[in-house]
Parts: sequence; C-alpha cells; structure tokens
Amino acid sequence: MREVGVGETLDQYNLVDLLARSGMASIFKATDLISGESVVLKIPYQQFERDVVFYDRFQREEEVGRRLDHPNIVKVLSPRNKTRIYMAMEYVDGSSLRAWARDQKRPLPPERALDIARQITQALVYMHGQGVVHRDLKPENILITPDGRVKIMDFGIALDESARRLTWSGLSTTIGTPDYMAPEQVQGRRGDVRTDIYSLGTILYEMLVGQMPYTAPNAYSVMRAKTTFDPQPPSKFDPDLDPHLEEIVLHAIERRPADRYRTAAAMLKDLEHPDRVSLTGRTRRLHPQNLRAQKFRRLAGMFLIFAFLSGCFAFLIWSASSHPLASKPSATTDHKEAR
Repeated sequence: MREVGVGETLDQYNLVDLLARSGMASIFKATDLISGESVVLKIPYQQFERDVVFYDRFQREEEVGRRLDHPNIVKVLSPRNKTRIYMAMEYVDGSSLRAWARDQKRPLPPERALDIARQITQALVYMHGQGVVHRDLKPENILITPDGRVKIMDFGIALDESARRLTWSGLSTTIGTPDYMAPEQVQGRRGDVRTDIYSLGTILYEMLVGQMPYTAPNAYSVMRAKTTFDPQPPSKFDPDLDPHLEEIVLHAIERRPADRYRTAAAMLKDLEHPDRVSLTGRTRRLHPQNLRAQKFRRLAGMFLIFAFLSGCFAFLIWSASSHPLASKPSATTDHKEAR
C-alpha cells in the first residue's frame, strides 16, 4: 500500500492540505465527503503499518480518543469504513500553545495563564475520571483556538486503566518529553494522575515566568536533575510573582508524587481561588536552601582539599629541613682515612 497525498481521497475523506509530518505519521486536513465538515487525518507511514507494537499503540490511542468526549479534548471520530490504518479527528482552528505563546507577551499575564491552566485541569478532571492518564502533556499537545478555548490532543502514550497494560517494550524513547516529564517517568515508572499534574505544573510555571524549573545543557542532564534536585522556585525569575500562584506551581511539581496534589480536582480548586491557597513555605524548603547547602559543601570540600595539600607540602618541607641529606665524603678525605 502506497503513501497518500494532497488531492487524493481516502474512504470518505478528501485530503486538502498537509498540516505536518511527524516521525511516524503525516497529518492532513481533509473534507468529510458525507458531512462536508473539515477534519484531520493522522495517517502512519507505510513502514509502520506492519509494526505490531506501533499498531497496538495507535489502536489504543484511537480507542481512548473515541471514548473521551469533553470540550477541552480533541474528539476522535468514527469513519463509516476504513481501508487502512489512520485516525480521523475533529479539525480545530487554532495553533499549539507553544506557537501561540510565541506571539503573546512573555511571560503571559497571570490571569491568562490561569485561564489556560484551569481549562487544562478541567479536561484532566474528566479524563482521569474516565481512567485515562495522558502522560505527555506539553505545549505542543495543547491547541488554543482564536476565542481562547483549550483543546488537548495526542494520546499516543496515554495510560488507559480500563485496558490491558501496554508494555514499555519498544516505547522507551517516546515515553514523555524531558522538560515536562515527571521524575517517576524518568525513573521508568508508568505514572498515574499525579504525572499529569506534574506536567501541568511545569506548563503553568513556564507560562508565568517564561522559564523552566530545570535548566541544563542537554535532555539527559535535565532528567538527572529532576530525580536529584528540587526545582528553582518561579520567584527566582519573577520576584513579584504572587506567592499564592507560586505555592500552586510548586505543589504541582514536587519531586515525590506523594507530595503533589493527589487529584486534578484538588488543583482545580486552588486554581479557581488562588487567593485562598495556604502558604506553606515551599519556596524556602526547596532549591534555594539546597543550593546554598550544596555551595557550602563544595566550598568546605575545596577548603579541606587545600588544607590537606598544604599540610602535605608543609610536612615535606619540615622533613627535608629536619633530616638533611648526608654529604658525600670527598676522595681526599677517604684517602687520608685509608692512610
């Protein structure tokens, strides 16, 4: 079976535009010849159609999408007949949160960031209630319409608690995105609803201050830092940030899942009434304190090494002065002694 292109017809859909190409599929805008509505088709490349792991994952994504029906989630459609593997979805007139944010004032005004975060959280409350954990929330997977509506998409690595367990085999390179992955994902665990809460907290962090909780030269360093160190508090980048918003963000991105919001509903309650959030001193307990301690330990270690080397050097000088080398007797002296 060959690849399809713009202008061709696939079942009840006429392909009118190529929207994007990913590593595994082409994304087309199409017209439904039955309803006349615009839709989006996600069509895998031919080489993946016979890949059992990919097929299982793709089918899982489609099944999850069909089951979810929420205004903040891209709806997956059910064609009358399918002659090959592909996914039909509602067409959303908008752009990704990543692209949308580039055109906005950076960082976003707090009320705008809160509005987006609330919509995402409302979708999570519904999604988690259906037994689905997204596991790959990031700005690229969140659409913003011209009227400000949020739409979550791409359930390719979602955890469906009602289905049989999807193994990690063959998927380790695609489980999550480093900047938004929760520490437990970095450590290879499957994650749960608190994994999505962590990703949402990271997205809110970025919207509020235009920075990420962890910065490092490469993805591996970021992932290592997530499992070892606490994040920088948002107020490091914006000292005027409302401490109640900072409390919400830091609560969501706690390294230990047990320390995060237990449910999206609990986080939504705080997002709806941030002024009522109790300040627990998370900022003081997190990275700045750890960073000072680390700096002190580094300085103390350097001092000890310097003191040790200085002591060794002083000992060598003392030893050399206390025990000078015996001078070698001259040949004349040896001759006289022999006589």
